Amino acid sequence: MAVDQFSPIATLLTLATVVAIIVLIISRLFGPYRPTERKNAPYESGMKPIGPANRRYSVRFYLVAVLFILFDIEVVFFLPWAVVFRDLGIYGLITMGVFVVILTIGLIYELKVGALEWE
Repeated sequence: MAVDQFSPIATLLTLATVVAIIVLIISRLFGPYRPTERKNAPYESGMKPIGPANRRYSVRFYLVAVLFILFDIEVVFFLPWAVVFRDLGIYGLITMGVFVVILTIGLIYELKVGALEWE
């Protein structure tokens, strides 16, 4: 691979970084900047925050978040498969069938364990 292949990408990244830095500098120089205690306070639906910002969350919250990300990312694999479905033939259909069966088994396990139940 030649370096010439990556030069447009490097140029684009460099240009985007330079433009972002310039915009930040210009907005800081010419924009209004009047920080106050109220502006720097945490914002929570327009109300004064209740309790400390570093509250402990239930492990169930993280479990549901991870499960959502897991299934969301796995569903993304359906799009490329759908695009080349006709080219893959019966092999592609069987492979995706196995994939769906594995997802279904995982979902049934989560339902049995109670990972998706809110208290």
